[in-house]
Amino acid sequence: MGKRRMPDLYRAPFPLYTIKVDPKTGWVITAGGGGGSKTGIKNAVHFLGLELVGDQHCATLVHSHDTDTRATMNLAIGGDVIAAGQDGRCSLMRFRQRQPRGKAAAKDAGGGSEQGAARRRAGKGGKGSEGAAARGNVSEMNDNTTQISVDTFGEVQSDLNPQDPLQKCVRFSPDLSLLLTGGTDGHIRVWEYPSLKEKLDFKAHEGEIEDLDISPNNKHLVTVGRDFACSIWSGNQLAMSLCWHEKMPQIAAKSYRYMSCRFGKVEDQKDTLRLYTVQIPHKRDRKPPQCYLSKWDGQNFLPMLTNPCGTEVISTLAVSDSGTFLGLGTVTGSVAIYVAFSLQKLYYVQECHGIVVTDLAFLPDTPKGQSLKGNNEAAMLSVAVDSRCQMHTVRNRRSFPIWLVLFFCGLMVVGAILLLQHLFPGFI
Repeated sequence: MGKRRMPDLYRAPFPLYTIKVDPKTGWVITAGGGGGSKTGIKNAVHFLGLELVGDQHCATLVHSHDTDTRATMNLAIGGDVIAAGQDGRCSLMRFRQRQPRGKAAAKDAGGGSEQGAARRRAGKGGKGSEGAAARGNVSEMNDNTTQISVDTFGEVQSDLNPQDPLQKCVRFSPDLSLLLTGGTDGHIRVWEYPSLKEKLDFKAHEGEIEDLDISPNNKHLVTVGRDFACSIWSGNQLAMSLCWHEKMPQIAAKSYRYMSCRFGKVEDQKDTLRLYTVQIPHKRDRKPPQCYLSKWDGQNFLPMLTNPCGTEVISTLAVSDSGTFLGLGTVTGSVAIYVAFSLQKLYYVQECHGIVVTDLAFLPDTPKGQSLKGNNEAAMLSVAVDSRCQMHTVRNRRSFPIWLVLFFCGLMVVGAILLLQHLFPGFI
């Protein structure tokens, strides 16, 4: 699948930098903005209601939460809480579903009918009203839809770069006992959650931290930085550093740097864990070199497989809940889905976004997520600086039950024997 125009699931009135899916409700949470510059571009977190109509996904703006002068560059979801990276701070926001205003208005005996009529008249706008909602105009949204309240209840200083503090990544530990951040000052900061008491603060890399992740048992923390290092930590102690090209002598030292890291499960193997990393060229040549995708054993961190993944520079990595699929976005706006087992490309759309893909999110393997997947083996959302959100799906591959395969094999064997007996009497 090459270069082609993809339909937009949603288009925001500002650049989009991050996207996540709430496992419980299925809400798509995406955020971005124009930052503190006085360009008139707003900063907000948008909540989208996702639906599957036939074979097509559609999204509706449910709620817009204004973030004042700070754009959200990255976020993580822990239960009903969003940890949002805004400049050099991590803001914690709790979101809740509340009673639709349409139902509340119905309880008001005086003027309730008039308000309902006004809403019905506004709803006759047809396509115009839908278009306004798709562009993020909250005032045009239907009052009878789901209502969400968002309240900021905490904030921590997650980056102390004296020149331009910026949080680059954030994660909740799987058991929601820890909040972890990394930023441009090269420090990893760990807070106890929900008390937000600082637990660890240590220098992990020289220069910016690009990405981090924590293992399901909280035993290992993996970080990647612009200093060419991918480090495995036990608490604040360096356990080991990874070397992806150890058996590739053609790769010169410091010609590549790590860009992303993610832990992933192994389907049907409960206690098995994998680590995936992306390596991109440190410098661009006239003839673009390959980027690489690597798979590591998630327990002893021995390398298992490394494959090239194209000459477009990778900007972001995602892993599906089951660990079956990997998602890649590029700085040129392309999106790909790989099979985690073999690191083989399964899906690819060239430059479906107009500019760098900033984040990816697979639909979760929860009951709500499964219902939204429909007849698809995988469904993944992408966002980019072009303000667009798109859906990428992999249809269920047809398969046959093992008993049916064995039955046909048996028929073929019997048929071959009968044919030989007919051609060569006395063969048996």
